[in-house]
Amino acid sequence: MIETNDLPVAARVRAADWTAATAALDAAGWAVLPGLLPAAACEAAVAFYSEASLFRSHVQMARHGFGRGEYRYFAYPLPPLVAQLRAALYPRLAPVANRWHERMGRELRFPADHDDYLARCHAAGQARPTPLLLQYGPGDYNCLHRDLYGAEVFPLQVAVLLSAPGDDFTGGEFVLTEQRPRMQSRAAVVPLGKGDAVIFAVNERPVAGSRGDYRVAMRHGVSEVRSGARHTLGVIFHDAA
Repeated sequence: MIETNDLPVAARVRAADWTAATAALDAAGWAVLPGLLPAAACEAAVAFYSEASLFRSHVQMARHGFGRGEYRYFAYPLPPLVAQLRAALYPRLAPVANRWHERMGRELRFPADHDDYLARCHAAGQARPTPLLLQYGPGDYNCLHRDLYGAEVFPLQVAVLLSAPGDDFTGGEFVLTEQRPRMQSRAAVVPLGKGDAVIFAVNERPVAGSRGDYRVAMRHGVSEVRSGARHTLGVIFHDAA
């Protein structure tokens, strides 16, 4: 029997419980893929942060009012780990994205292959890669936000926690909020362990109501890190202008 930890990235994505993940996405707008990356892959991804040649830009959050902490956007070509994750996750999420768009009354549909979708992004002037590594230390946090970089927006994205809660850091919970029409915002704290991935809505998702589906606006962020160092790999499927 092959151990899950021995599987390459694409096989680990295939081995995930996509029936449960899809149901959770439709019900709540987010879903967790436990243990998507093994510890060795998490540590390798954290080590990318010190290799400046892998990245196209470096952002200090406090300078822009985004919170505290920092992140770096990868440059093309992406490291194989990141490229494989992006390519393997997208085909699993495209059917969900298309169903959501149909329910929200949007005409735009997404191709089955990520390269085809990237070609559409690039034709629209969005050609800068958006996968990123985020780094937080004590007192750092990420304000609630949406990752929108142009007219082309794939409605789902993925974040993989690369550090171990309780061992590498404390605090730093992943937080989602949703704003339903004529209601106060509701927050969810997503429990994640090292190597776990959370899939979540980038901007809006459909919710079934008594008069049919309606749109719910969602944002995401990270609460204050109390101690240690927290690293996250963000996998965004649309590129930036």
